Amino acid sequence: MDLKDFYYDLPKELIAQDPLPDRSGSRLCVLDKSTGGITHRIFSEITDYLMPEDCLVINNTKVIPARLYGKKTDTQANIEILLLKRIEKDIWETLVKPGKKAKIGAGISFGDGLLTGEVVDITKEGNRIIRFEYDGIFEEILDQLGQMPLPPYILHELKDKNRYQTVYAKYDGSAAAPTAGLHFTPELLSSIREKGVEIAEVTLHVGLGTFRPVKEKDVLNHHMHSEFFCIDEMAAKKINRVKKAGGRIISVGTTSARTLEAAADERGNLSGASGWTDIFIYPGYQFKIIDGLITNFHLPESTLLMLVSALAGRENTLHAYAKAVEEKYRFFSFGDAMLIV
Repeated sequence: MDLKDFYYDLPKELIAQDPLPDRSGSRLCVLDKSTGGITHRIFSEITDYLMPEDCLVINNTKVIPARLYGKKTDTQANIEILLLKRIEKDIWETLVKPGKKAKIGAGISFGDGLLTGEVVDITKEGNRIIRFEYDGIFEEILDQLGQMPLPPYILHELKDKNRYQTVYAKYDGSAAAPTAGLHFTPELLSSIREKGVEIAEVTLHVGLGTFRPVKEKDVLNHHMHSEFFCIDEMAAKKINRVKKAGGRIISVGTTSARTLEAAADERGNLSGASGWTDIFIYPGYQFKIIDGLITNFHLPESTLLMLVSALAGRENTLHAYAKAVEEKYRFFSFGDAMLIV
């Protein structure tokens, strides 16, 4: 499977730099995966496509302000770090810039010493393992000193941190937002529930590997990043019940989709589970759980675009993307949405 099969041309001016004032005011491209038919709507109208017997699956992870700016304790050189994942209580795997200044044993001070860290190891990928020291509660210090880790294609800081957070975010752990969920408001979720649609919550802490480009010409040689997920028994039973009754399981975002598909057994049944997944979904994959997907528009040649293509078909997907470019949809994290059913 050739990487260039997932390329499309995107004018830079279509990359959304800011969220809309109204979360649910984004445009919605509805793609019928069986016919390839496309309909243009507004996101708040998504209730028209949801049935009382359906189940919407949302990812309740919460983005942490994972970008920290500090100084080396010996030279006072500027250091930027990005928290990738917690290995244990105060030890994190991080991305450091410039990495060459962060050798094992290097000390880093943040916020005039409110938080300090020491590089204790280096991974084979070049990421730094840092042990932190502080007085108080780490999460409170991080909230005070850290910044939201916006994707590299967003070129300025976000004024309101909460706009890179879903309204149902609960559990700290993500280095990036599950962006399909950014379109939902409490009012829209209430309307969906009132229609009789079930809503199940799962957790997958999004890693920055989600933005890592595919460099292999043959995409099957690409190694996926690993992310932590959790599905509780109540959510698993709800999803199984809807599936057994003939309802559709509609995933909000590729993160929810990967969680469900990673946790399902071969017969498509879910149990309460937690762990790490590096599932890679691309065309030819047989979905065990999900029937539909709500998602944003993804980068060319990305694993996320491949997942969408696996569900909707590559030709249908790229045709929909071409139409979205033609109609000047807004792309990526703060952009417009797709519904694939």
